[in-house]
Amino acid sequence: MIRILIADDQALLRAGFRALLDAESDMEVVGEAGTGAEAVAQAARLVPDVVLMDIRMPGGDGLEATRRVLAAQPEGVRIIILTTFELDEYVTGAIRAGASGFLVKDTDPDELVRAVRAVHDGDAMLSPSVTRRLLERLAAERPSTPSAPPVDVAQLTEREREVVALVGQGLNNAEIGARLYITPLTAKTHVSRAMTKLGLRDRAQLVVLAYESGLVRPGWLS
Repeated sequence: MIRILIADDQALLRAGFRALLDAESDMEVVGEAGTGAEAVAQAARLVPDVVLMDIRMPGGDGLEATRRVLAAQPEGVRIIILTTFELDEYVTGAIRAGASGFLVKDTDPDELVRAVRAVHDGDAMLSPSVTRRLLERLAAERPSTPSAPPVDVAQLTEREREVVALVGQGLNNAEIGARLYITPLTAKTHVSRAMTKLGLRDRAQLVVLAYESGLVRPGWLS
């Protein structure tokens, strides 16, 4: 079972998410929180697999709560940020805080369920449009004098670099497989090996790395 914590200051929204996710045979909502502080406390007590985290809550916002939860449980939890607005600063803030996904609250129910399963499996839930905004924001924040990449991508094989570049463009495993004429499972294996070599926790961080290392640039996204 995928154990889920829902953190949102709107009780009605939490009830809707609970009903939707509890209806899935492989999911269980183990707790709810209405503030950022409650989210941190509940995550520590319940140790969920996935947290749905509202970005705007009283008692500490979702980004700060995300940082605190991941600092306490760096390997044991994945966080999906929920918001009403697809704002650039939210996207970059969420990824830098360590979130594995970013969804607007009017996301289709099926998409939310897929997102929970995806981040639980170690994938990131970033659509190409969100990825584009993320890279454009990173480009705007980049200093005029380029610095060395945060990690050495030379340790990756040529195929792994190709795969990381496609991840950086927002492609999922099936799309990467189609582009490179390999199976989705093989694509996933390359992604996993690249993350292990680079010391990254999920695909969201891989997107940022792909840009900062020069493997992909904002203008390359269609």
